[in-house]
Parts: sequence; C-alpha cells; structure tokens
Amino acid sequence: MALYSSENCLDCHRVRFILAEKGINVEIIHVEQDRAATADLAELNPYSETPTLVDRDMVLYGTWVVAEYLDERYPHPPLMPIDPVSRSRLRLAMYRVHRDWVQAGETLEKSSGEKKIAATRKALRDDLIASDQLFGLTPFLLHDELSLADCALVPLLWRLPAYDIDLTPKQIPNLTKYMDRMFGRDSFQRSLTEVERALREGD
Repeated sequence: MALYSSENCLDCHRVRFILAEKGINVEIIHVEQDRAATADLAELNPYSETPTLVDRDMVLYGTWVVAEYLDERYPHPPLMPIDPVSRSRLRLAMYRVHRDWVQAGETLEKSSGEKKIAATRKALRDDLIASDQLFGLTPFLLHDELSLADCALVPLLWRLPAYDIDLTPKQIPNLTKYMDRMFGRDSFQRSLTEVERALREGD
C-alpha cells in the first residue's frame, strides 16, 4: 500500500492520522520530495491531487473515499459506529466539521485576499469559542471513542497558530483539554511530517 501525500495538507494529514491510528504499514510518498512521484500521480489520479491511495490494483482518491475505505478495510480499531443511525449522525458531524471549520482553514491557506482572510480568521476563531461546550460532552468529538470526525478536525486544530488564531485556555477550557489529549496521542504524533511539526514550534 502506498499513499501519495503532501507535507502540509489538511486532507493528507487526516489520512495519515487514520493510517497511524490503525497501525497500517504503508509507504508514504511526499510528492514535494520526489519529482518522479508527481508524474506517477498524474497517471494514477485524473486530478493529480493528494491524498491518493494505492492498494494493490486499486487506486482511490477523494479524502472521504480514502478515509472510509481504510476504516472498512482495516476495521480495528473502528473509527465509525456500527449501527446506521449512529453512523449517519457521525457523518453529519464530519460534514459540519468540513463545512464550518476545515473549509475555513483551506481558505486561510490558499486565499490571497486580506479582507477575506481576516473575516475567515475571525469567523473560525469565534465559532471555536462558541463551540467549546461541545468538547466537554464526550471524550472525543460527539463520541466516546476516537472517530473519523476527530481525524478530520485535529489536523485543523494543530494549525491554529499558523493561521494566527490565538485562543487561551480560559476562552476554550474544554477544547484546550481535547487538543492536549489529541496532540499527545502517539498515533497523531506519528502522523506529523517535519513541515507540520514546525507549524507549532515554540508553542
């Protein structure tokens, strides 16, 4: 199994977190470090985008597709509930995480408009503060066990200092405890690239 990945990418980080959590043996190919990998990726994926997963003769792309494939292909530990109602609720949570927060992070990384960046930064900061109580309800995001929703959210939270979003424990007591637990998780630490580690140097 091989994963074509980028060294600093929210979607790629999510998949690397899942791989590390499940202890899957995979070759991670950072396309920035391998010029030939870029050409290979163009042949494998019509969009030439990361993350792209190659598992024997199967090629998968689209972060949601890759994430759910890995959870179904390697069911232990499970990152989605078993029953359909709970799975649907968690999928809805993942949709909201992506729509409300991850897309904001992507805007902060890719936009060149100063006004748009400032407005997005403020909206994300305010939304995280307003959502703090949510992180005190269960050990993980709306669930008693680590799930795909956490794997989608935590890479974004790791990048908050790089987005110039400064939040104090007093403002987000529950979210601070959640981040401390998640960032300290061995699988999360193993999912980080050197580029991503540098995003919180001195934090």
